[in-house]
Amino acid sequence: MISKILCLAAVVASVTAQYAHSSQYIHRHDGHAQPVVIHGHGHEHGHVVDYHTHPKFEFAYKVDDHHTGDHKSQHEHRDGDVVKGEYTLQQPDGSIRHVEYHGDHHTG
Repeated sequence: MISKILCLAAVVASVTAQYAHSSQYIHRHDGHAQPVVIHGHGHEHGHVVDYHTHPKFEFAYKVDDHHTGDHKSQHEHRDGDVVKGEYTLQQPDGSIRHVEYHGDHHTG
């Protein structure tokens, strides 16, 4: 009986897998943290600051599941203080919502 249940579960899983698709990626461009010595401002020996490199990344994901009706995607990238991105999703009524966004040092 257990073997029949396992066999049925495998068939259901393979049929369900035909209708769902998901993908994602992340790409980071940052370097390693480095100590930096700052001289001046009345300090003869300077002081050490934990300096991090210029932040930069990009990521995206997409879901297309025909079984549940879940359809959405997002893409975002950052270069320093500038972040740009967009996402799309299918509403329950079938309409598509598409949003683009932008943030930087001045606009938040």
